[in-house]
Amino acid sequence: MMLSDDKVLHLSHIIFNGLVEKKLINPVVEESKVRAEIKRSLITELKIGEEIDSTVRKRLQSFSKKIFEGSPEWEIMYKKYFKEEEVKRGRASG
Repeated sequence: MMLSDDKVLHLSHIIFNGLVEKKLINPVVEESKVRAEIKRSLITELKIGEEIDSTVRKRLQSFSKKIFEGSPEWEIMYKKYFKEEEVKRGRASG
């Protein structure tokens, strides 16, 4: 995972506090349970992002013409294929 457990925990606190401050939620269960669900959701999304990144990198490496990471061509293709994978996985609309 790209973020440490402590960072994910910290983000869950920030998200929870922001949702409560803006009155977007009015938790009827313990705060810790809500934060735990936020943390679980963050971890799930981070893992999916890592899987997509890995899939896209493998796809770019499979081309017969070598595309060098960091080049404008690589960046354009990476973003395109990343978006395609997100759509396939239901993370974004096409």
